[in-house]
Amino acid sequence: MRAELIAVGTEILTGQIVNTNAQFLSEKFAENGIDVFFQTAVGDNEKRLLSVLDVASQRSDLVVLCGGLGPTEDDLTKQTLAKFLGRELVFDPQASQRLDEFFASRPQYSRTANNERQTQIIEGFVPVQNVTGLAVGAIQEIDGVTYVVLPGPPSELKPMVNENLLPLLSTNQDKLYSRVLRFLDIGESQLVTVLKDMIDQQTDPTLAPYAKTGEVTLRLSTKSLSKEKADFKLDKLEKEISSFKSMEGQSLSELIYGYGEDNSLARVVFDLLKEKGKTITAAESLTAGLFQSKLADFAGASQVFNGGFITYSMEEKSKMLQIPLTELKEHGVVSSFTAEKMAEQSRILTGADFGIGLTGVAGPESLENQPAGTLFVGLSTKEGTQSIRVLIGGRSRSDVRYIATVHAFNMVRKALLKS
Repeated sequence: MRAELIAVGTEILTGQIVNTNAQFLSEKFAENGIDVFFQTAVGDNEKRLLSVLDVASQRSDLVVLCGGLGPTEDDLTKQTLAKFLGRELVFDPQASQRLDEFFASRPQYSRTANNERQTQIIEGFVPVQNVTGLAVGAIQEIDGVTYVVLPGPPSELKPMVNENLLPLLSTNQDKLYSRVLRFLDIGESQLVTVLKDMIDQQTDPTLAPYAKTGEVTLRLSTKSLSKEKADFKLDKLEKEISSFKSMEGQSLSELIYGYGEDNSLARVVFDLLKEKGKTITAAESLTAGLFQSKLADFAGASQVFNGGFITYSMEEKSKMLQIPLTELKEHGVVSSFTAEKMAEQSRILTGADFGIGLTGVAGPESLENQPAGTLFVGLSTKEGTQSIRVLIGGRSRSDVRYIATVHAFNMVRKALLKS
């Protein structure tokens, strides 16, 4: 089924609101085996909407219109679609009852004649009830094309789609299943180069790399009648991908740190710390508490993290972490010495199993003859202390700080996997 999404609303074209409905619908349709081929935004204008409908009806099997179902004169989606199809508008009894109940329970609101517009549907259409609002949706197949009208507010559209529309559209066709592999220590360009032949020859399943700040994801997707059959194909593809090596000779399987859209590196490390009964602390200069705040995002953070340090100036590093000021001046704030001392002293002072030290130059100016984007990350355990130096060019201050935390979490992850 070829679907087309039409967002109706001048406020979308002027940038006053973001069309998040398109993202939501595309994702839901893909999960249910419906391919979205086109997305269009059109203003509150009958002539332009009619032209869009004319094109959509000729190239798509499913045409979904979002927005323009409200009570005002510029809410003209149903009226225009009715005109396009040569049909009249009629009142839906259930929607009218909901409207009556709404105003009966809210005597402080004045009911006006234009409120009735929200209860209208196109003659012959099947109503799709709105459980969170007053504007009724509708669906009908005409001349081989299924037309759907949905309200614009996401708070109304999403439950309508999940609870009422998707069951009406569900078929026995294949559904889309995906698996997201998350990579560290390899760039998108190198990953694409390593997997070039596989990407060029892909049919089903498919591969789609995507670069994110500090990492790369690879989405594997396949259509199948069941999750079990999909997993079989995705397992086979992942095994084949894992057999490749990076240009530095590392197996790609070693560079995969997790799965899924929401399974962040911080989450992976947090879960490993809990699993192994370990605690962590940090002393942050460059990142000003960003590393520690990411740990605190998770419920039960106090099980693995009791506290840490934010030491921006050299003097505070010396005072709070008990590092001799003369040594800091000798080696410089932006140095492996300082990162290691920050990690070591934070661990000793808090009694944690792992200590992280983060220092560097976020930019845009250089510091201590070190260019912007220079990072030093220290990791300390009872077994010893180490550090890495990372150079990140052409990035914003926020990106540099975020990528620094990625390297810090990755150092902890590797250490935990070895313990």
